[in-house]
Amino acid sequence: MSSILASIRAALAGAPSTADTGAPGERGGANSPAEAPQSSPGGAPVLVTGGGAARRHSPSSVEELELELLLEALFQCHGYDFRGYERAVVTRKVQALRAELGLATISALQSRILHDDDEAYNTLLRALYVTPAQMFDNALEVSMLRLSLGVCLHGAALPRVWLADCAGVQQAWTLAILLEQEQLAPRTEIYATVASDAMLAYALQASLPMTNLSELQANYVRSGGIGKLIDYFDVSADGLHAVLKPHLNSRITWAQYNLVTDASFNEFQMILGHRALPDFGPALRKRVLQLFDDSLAPFGTLALDRPLDDHDPLSHHYKQLLAHQPWYKRIA
Repeated sequence: MSSILASIRAALAGAPSTADTGAPGERGGANSPAEAPQSSPGGAPVLVTGGGAARRHSPSSVEELELELLLEALFQCHGYDFRGYERAVVTRKVQALRAELGLATISALQSRILHDDDEAYNTLLRALYVTPAQMFDNALEVSMLRLSLGVCLHGAALPRVWLADCAGVQQAWTLAILLEQEQLAPRTEIYATVASDAMLAYALQASLPMTNLSELQANYVRSGGIGKLIDYFDVSADGLHAVLKPHLNSRITWAQYNLVTDASFNEFQMILGHRALPDFGPALRKRVLQLFDDSLAPFGTLALDRPLDDHDPLSHHYKQLLAHQPWYKRIA
């Protein structure tokens, strides 16, 4: 750990680390003539190369380096690997969190992560993972679920549904209510996986503020729901919060699971991965799609964020349920 911190601090300070002290004249050496900092007439930093050509320092390259070091630190120190995520998505989320915390640079955020600031660390994880969902917030998704649940789960004795990188407790509650309406809840198990222990603890104790009920009821009606959403909840004695009724909540199994590093852990009749996949870079996306393929039962349903490419080696395993919608039924 100490060598990791030394390397990161040295890189941020612009000095050679103990692992990169090169001989004089080599890149990184103490007397290297390759690049020497100077100032332009206007005061902007300029680097002069060994050939004498000056190039203006690019602030964006510093931010990219800071981001690389932050992601590497998060992986090396805590085991969470975001290095294969889409860089533009990660940059946007990290910069938003930096501004929210009132920090001047990504390096300042990294310093807090490295020096055991648990609050900053858990806040960063929540920011980088899937954006939390509201109940019934996507009418098209709910329509696809209603269609798929009936087609794919009724024939299974004990169906299992995997919410991969679950977008919060409200996504799981939405699915539980839909299963109840399809008369599938008593025999269907929902596996809702999240990436960190802190996110798991939050999901296990979550409740619904009653002040949000009117907005969620509107979502419910807009997505085709009938009746009152509150009928599926028990309200606290003080009338301020509600939790999903026990017979529905008991069908949800929460677990910590990392899509980037963990292996298949069960066979499922339905896998919902469409909210997690948009953040993944090409190599990581390929890895996770293979994981889903390894975990999906014959004739199961797979929900993705975009259609499979015809050249994807897995594409011949699946048939689209509806044109223009990336929801698939396994056929091979």
